[in-house]
Amino acid sequence: MKSLLLSTSDIEGGAARAAYRLHQGLLAIGHDSQMLVRARFSGQKSVLAEKSVLTKLGPPMNGWPLKLGSYQTKTLFSSQWFPDAIAKKVAQLKPDIVNMHWVCNGFLKVETLPKLNKPLVWTLQDMWPFTGGCHYAETCDGYQDTCGKCPQLNSQKETDLSRKIWQRKHKAWQDINLTIVTPSQWMADCVRESSLFGHRRVEVIPFCLDVQKYRPVDKGFSRDLLGLPTDKLIILFGALSATADLRKGFHLLQPALQKLSQAGWADRIEVAIFGADAPAEPVDLGFKAHYLGSFADDLSLSIAYSAADVMIVPSLYESFGQTASEGLACGTPVVAFNAAGQKDIVSHQETGYLVKPYEVDDLAHGMAWVLEDADRHHKLCEQARQAAVDRFALEIQARQYRSLFEELLVA
Repeated sequence: MKSLLLSTSDIEGGAARAAYRLHQGLLAIGHDSQMLVRARFSGQKSVLAEKSVLTKLGPPMNGWPLKLGSYQTKTLFSSQWFPDAIAKKVAQLKPDIVNMHWVCNGFLKVETLPKLNKPLVWTLQDMWPFTGGCHYAETCDGYQDTCGKCPQLNSQKETDLSRKIWQRKHKAWQDINLTIVTPSQWMADCVRESSLFGHRRVEVIPFCLDVQKYRPVDKGFSRDLLGLPTDKLIILFGALSATADLRKGFHLLQPALQKLSQAGWADRIEVAIFGADAPAEPVDLGFKAHYLGSFADDLSLSIAYSAADVMIVPSLYESFGQTASEGLACGTPVVAFNAAGQKDIVSHQETGYLVKPYEVDDLAHGMAWVLEDADRHHKLCEQARQAAVDRFALEIQARQYRSLFEELLVA
């Protein structure tokens, strides 16, 4: 059996890393797997780059419907209207089953899916596959109906761009052989409530990672490499566009850190942030802040997690939350909101602390709870690592996917 994973990239960004990790896991258990991407960075021979002119033009053309409609949005919104060369390439590769991941930003046109002519498994990295174009619906429930009057487009029209994209998806996908996989129960619940996918089979398989790459590294050594003090407690926060992306929750973390500082921790803690450079104007976090920049490899990330005493994941919405599972694998307790995909990763007061959504006071309390008792903190670290090994090892995910693929092919 041969599977083909479709992803916009292989290792650039969290969604790409999730797909690539599955690919690695499948290869490790002897499964015949290939990836087809637009942007290839890994050097892995089984990852193929689609380099046609259509594929190159996809990203700049993807935003044209927004411009033509004069829509204003501050969030990612994908129309996926531009033609692609993916169906032809898939036919040449002759897989038995196609596993789609994050295929937006002009990579895969909505109407291409029926042309693949294979059983399809879609691993949802966000909500886009079942919305009218947004990647996270936030407080909007339009995806449960037919979209329209999209708040992310600042639209009051029923038949706006979101309705038209929803209609395109409904028309193109109603007869395809499609199974949905989500990395969290929260995402599965959203799928079941959606008008586009509510009737589809949904399986929950968490994103996994190489627990030999993501493992505890000596704390003193890690801090030495990163230039962090050894006589302070380190709170770590990080994500792609960590301080700029509202969904990542930095605007909630900042006041929580200030409250923690005012509660008597000012001289005991410093903050480390990855995924962002130091701002031109200093931001008051209540503590000295170290901006570590961006990390593109697993080793650097493992060192960052290992250097910390607690990892904070204050995201408002995540399909899963890989920084949380990565932190646990490195033996670092995680504080996150008890919401969305994060609540599937952190076990409250066993591997970290789940905060009442989206309460700043409880976020400050959660950080203090993890750090205030040295013996308890040591136990949390041990339990964090063990939970990651038991639940998020690559082989576990790979075997679940292979079993699903086999089942679908004989059905």
